[in-house]
Amino acid sequence: MKISNVYVGGWFQRTMLQLTEIYDFLRDVKSQLKLDNDKLLEYRKALEIGKIDYEVSGEEYIAFTTAQNIKVKIFEDGLIVLNNMQVSEDTLFADIDKVTDYYENKLSPAINYLFSLGAPVPKELANIETVYPYFIVLDNATKENIADLLSRTEKQKYFEFNNAKYDVVRGDKYYFINNKKQSIENIEKYLEEQIFIREFKGQLHRYLNIHRIIWEKIDAVKEQANVKGSDIVKFTTKLERYAKTVNLIDGRINQMGTYISTREKIAKNDPELAEFLAISGYRYETLRDTLDYIKYLWDMTQTYLSSAQTLFKGFKEDVTSSSVDNLTIVTSMPAGASIIGLLTDSAPTFTVFGVLYFFALALLGWGATKLLRYVSKKRKYEVSDVEYDKNIE
Repeated sequence: MKISNVYVGGWFQRTMLQLTEIYDFLRDVKSQLKLDNDKLLEYRKALEIGKIDYEVSGEEYIAFTTAQNIKVKIFEDGLIVLNNMQVSEDTLFADIDKVTDYYENKLSPAINYLFSLGAPVPKELANIETVYPYFIVLDNATKENIADLLSRTEKQKYFEFNNAKYDVVRGDKYYFINNKKQSIENIEKYLEEQIFIREFKGQLHRYLNIHRIIWEKIDAVKEQANVKGSDIVKFTTKLERYAKTVNLIDGRINQMGTYISTREKIAKNDPELAEFLAISGYRYETLRDTLDYIKYLWDMTQTYLSSAQTLFKGFKEDVTSSSVDNLTIVTSMPAGASIIGLLTDSAPTFTVFGVLYFFALALLGWGATKLLRYVSKKRKYEVSDVEYDKNIE
């Protein structure tokens, strides 16, 4: 049995504009943005790039090879596929680690820095540990060979399909492609579609989980039966932070539909992907349905968040109004005393009693302000909201 290649990849929304920026960086270490030139040079040097090509095959993409015999393809829609072309059965896991290390510690940091300006990636996405699918291409392997590899990696298989040109055995993190008489270029087309579909589905799952997390956080705020005046600003700040995350993710979700349609159209117009579509073609439609579902959930999240913000905005305005009223009461005390003094004396005179009276009045005003502020902070505002049963039988 011969292991010819190990592939790993990922996908995040990009366009041909970003692809051009990546090409300028890789070719000439240039960027039109105000980035540190020394850092750009450092990242570019770490990539150890040899030949670079800008090509078109359905989509525009950049292809380059590295000093470590790793081939990299970056597509205009954001798909990235790395191919370790120097693999053996004895060093399989080391070869997997090598291509993964290049992706995580060299390529990804360089691209992240290149696009470090502009709309940020929400921390809920940035902090997620990615588990890549690894695609191991074999040449004319027997069932026993594949079973042995499966036992060394996944322990069990999820599905298997066969055709005249190649067989596929999939675990969780590992795909084994047994190439019988297909070109490596066409095998790569299959892998690219699999990586795109898997990554697209993975992003939707993350958005589903983030919806759950944020909904529960909003619930935790709104489930306060009574809120002290001193806590209103704290809760309002929390809701504003959630709103920022929701808006950032909503923008990314609304971009995703275009990518499915483009990938599906390219795949269906490629005769070499006929076998792939016979097995997995329906998944484009499934992804589109799942995307619509996530959009609906996200609309619900935005509505729920807006209602919480409106509620606490009202509380905040009430606190502000109360503070103004309290301040009016306190300031009216010395003003009243001054008016009385003007009406009773022909001209103001300084006396020991008058000075003591002034300081006593100031102390009274200060104490009244403190008391009213304390009462305002301790005052409780009732949080009323419609309750829903989450456990629907």
